[in-house]
Amino acid sequence: MNIPVKRLAVLGSTGSIGQQTLDVVRALPERFRVVGLSAGTNIDLLTEQISEFKPEIVSCAMQDRTWITGAGCEVVLPENIATHPDVDIAVIATSGTAGLSPTLAAVKAGKNIALANKESLVAAGEIITGEAKRSGARILPVDSEHSAIWQCLNGERQEARRIILTASGGPFRDYSAAQMEEVTVEQALKHPSWQMGRKVTIDSATLMNKGLEVIEAHWLFNMPIDKIRVLVHPQSIIHSMVEFIDGSVKAQLSYPDMRLPIQYALSYPDRIANASLPCIDWSNLRSLTFEQPDPDRFPCLRLGIEAGKEGGTCPAVLVAADEVAVELFLSRRIRLVDIAQLIERVLEQHQTIAHPEIEEIMAADAWARDKVLKFVSGGN
Repeated sequence: MNIPVKRLAVLGSTGSIGQQTLDVVRALPERFRVVGLSAGTNIDLLTEQISEFKPEIVSCAMQDRTWITGAGCEVVLPENIATHPDVDIAVIATSGTAGLSPTLAAVKAGKNIALANKESLVAAGEIITGEAKRSGARILPVDSEHSAIWQCLNGERQEARRIILTASGGPFRDYSAAQMEEVTVEQALKHPSWQMGRKVTIDSATLMNKGLEVIEAHWLFNMPIDKIRVLVHPQSIIHSMVEFIDGSVKAQLSYPDMRLPIQYALSYPDRIANASLPCIDWSNLRSLTFEQPDPDRFPCLRLGIEAGKEGGTCPAVLVAADEVAVELFLSRRIRLVDIAQLIERVLEQHQTIAHPEIEEIMAADAWARDKVLKFVSGGN
């Protein structure tokens, strides 16, 4: 059978998810072809990717882009890559709210999106899902947890009773409150299960990542926030579960490797054999355990859930404040425990706008970033 090759645009190609997406393409060249690449400032790696995958269109954040045209590529904006007529699937793997504009452009253009950028859906979920319904675009989740939920829901004709998102608990699952105050950047960047970018690794250490995922699941699966539960599962083998009205529970299990949910989003509705993907070694798997997250030691999870329930511009403020606070921690200007404190102060001062337009979301984003920096510098 002659299976058509899917043509991809990879935005954030030099980041962790972008590189793992290209690993999947590298392993399955007969199924996928890269049409466009978009990156930030990692020019050395982008140059290597252009040489290997030979995309037609490229975008980068550098001012001098003449070297790209010298490589035979057309230089365009990220939004133009995500909406290019030759693109079948746009992989949105950029970090933070930088993914919002290309994501919105792609759904308006009716493109299928393999979405790894949770911040865009958290900040503007109502707008993005509404545009997707109007255009017929499909949002294919790449996060391992949302991919798991998606796989569990496939084939079901009735709505789920609730969703159970699993979390590894991060590197500080067993730390006391006093120990949390002494955490270093180096410790926070050592995740026990996953290989991820710096921002998402810190979010996993604070459990903000899970708060954002609750909001993302709400929009992806039309599930009320109060029907989405979070469980800590240190082994990271069960990636999420879905409970149905008869009490049955479906779970998706796999080795913790992001290439698997990436590949599923790209190959859907097919599953493809890929010898480079690891399988679970059942002979060495001794137990699967679960525990409740501790909201006192990990207040970012509570803040995420509260912002999701508030809705409107509140999630956008959450995302923006977290981005700035995490960067301040990575630059050693604040402690890990200060991240939640700063975000909570910003949220307390925010006047939520219900059902915002995109301009109001961007204004709330800018306001929150400014507020965090003012608080750190001693202002109000």
